[in-house]
Amino acid sequence: MTEVGIDAVEIWTGKLKLDLAETFAPEMGDDPGKYTKGLGLYESSFPDTYEDIVTMGANACKRLMERKGLSPEDVGRIDVATESSFDNSKPISTYIAGCLEQTFDGDFHHANKGERKFACVAGTQAIDDAYNWIRAGRNRGRAAIVVATDTALYARGDPGEATQGAGAVAMLVDEDPSLVSLSDAQGYGSADETDFLKPNQQFPSVDGKRSVQVYLARMREAVEDYESVAGDIHPDELVYAPFHTPFPGMVRKAGLLAYRHITRDTDIETQLAEEIGMQPRRDEFDDEEAFLEAVSDYTDALKETDRYAEWYDTTIDPTLDIARHVGNWYTGSVHVARIAALKRARDEGREMTDRRLLVASYGSGAQAEVHHETVQPGWTDEIDGLNIDDQIANRYDLTFEEYEEVHDAHDHSKDRDYEEFTAPSNEFVFDGWGRMGERKYRYVA
Repeated sequence: MTEVGIDAVEIWTGKLKLDLAETFAPEMGDDPGKYTKGLGLYESSFPDTYEDIVTMGANACKRLMERKGLSPEDVGRIDVATESSFDNSKPISTYIAGCLEQTFDGDFHHANKGERKFACVAGTQAIDDAYNWIRAGRNRGRAAIVVATDTALYARGDPGEATQGAGAVAMLVDEDPSLVSLSDAQGYGSADETDFLKPNQQFPSVDGKRSVQVYLARMREAVEDYESVAGDIHPDELVYAPFHTPFPGMVRKAGLLAYRHITRDTDIETQLAEEIGMQPRRDEFDDEEAFLEAVSDYTDALKETDRYAEWYDTTIDPTLDIARHVGNWYTGSVHVARIAALKRARDEGREMTDRRLLVASYGSGAQAEVHHETVQPGWTDEIDGLNIDDQIANRYDLTFEEYEEVHDAHDHSKDRDYEEFTAPSNEFVFDGWGRMGERKYRYVA
């Protein structure tokens, strides 16, 4: 059977940055370590005043199509995943297609377009849709483009303010992929939750403590469901495990619980038992409280072992390389984690072909999805084609007063007539409002 997966990716980060330790922490009266060590974040990306989810997505798509030598007729589907949409009817994919038609010959009139919403997991769901579309033979030889694009802003003073970020990831889903092939096996964990939501409002309502609990619970369910169809996961089978990354500190928690789960009933658990004992089993305890306390004690001990620290440093930590400097991209964050891991592998000269990634996506509300991906022989060329390091290095460094202005500029409830901080070049930009209140865009050469 022909493999289907992600053939290529492109990233576009907002062109402004906020230094959390040097700029944000002093204004908040906080120790910088609260952000750099606690959250695991150093900087956040923001869109300039002429950028938004459309421009970032369209710019990522343009780079992707140019690098792969694609024309509109090669694309049969454009799906956008976002939780930052500004229209309850017209999908962002139509805006992005309209932008691209300004710079490419031909049009996307015969491409299916849509918009996916399920908080941060929607990007993975859109990839699933594209995968199923190709597998069903409905693509007529064409590829799909999936765009995850978000401006993750919180209300000023909200506890989540330090985790903000903005950017887009464009992914080409096709047969015989060059980057990773996708597995048929998937696992889900889903429940009706109110940990994070935006009921007809731009800025989210968040129960931070509850959100962490729900994230971890749904991830556990998804892993268990995945193992019911794919078999037990062994740590040695995985080279990297990209997680949804609202902030790296959350992934530290998820990684520890994942390792505890996938080492149970393995040779690793037996070897660790000489140091910290075997994992508690429910049938060994008379009541639930005693069992949970024993599990908590075991988990704390596991975290301090050299065996776990080595696994985390090689399997999880590389996935956070980009997130530390750009913040949360909502629908794009797990896809940024995948790219970060493969970039680290490329930088270190690791051989990745035929190795497996375990990808764990999550969206508040709430749902987790777990699947594995197999790295393909063309992965190094695809990673070499990215310029995300240059984008991160070249961002405009905001003062706190400028950050406040940028935040206001992207507040939908306020007038958006603000001066830009950078000069656009070879990119799509926001160009004002149309006769029906729609946003207009143009390409700046």
